Amino acid sequence: MRSRVVVPIVLVLLLVFLQWQLWNGRGSVRSVAQLEDKLATQKAANAKAVVINDRLTAEVRDLREGLEMVEERARQELGMVKPNEVFVQITR
Repeated sequence: MRSRVVVPIVLVLLLVFLQWQLWNGRGSVRSVAQLEDKLATQKAANAKAVVINDRLTAEVRDLREGLEMVEERARQELGMVKPNEVFVQITR
């Protein structure tokens, strides 16, 4: 008679322990949801970084290949002008 009582008690305790692990332990539902949120945030940051990197790569390529870009940057950032040329800058 005693073994009939012990087995269900052990099974119930095992079930309670497994449920606790599922909801609160390592790899729980809550921690997986938090990690998924972090992953989504990191993917968004990575996508922004890719766009910025692509833009910078194109700018470097333009600077290496053509002097027009160098001239344009010198005119915009340094206010350089050619001889007999008037520089007019409109700011917004």
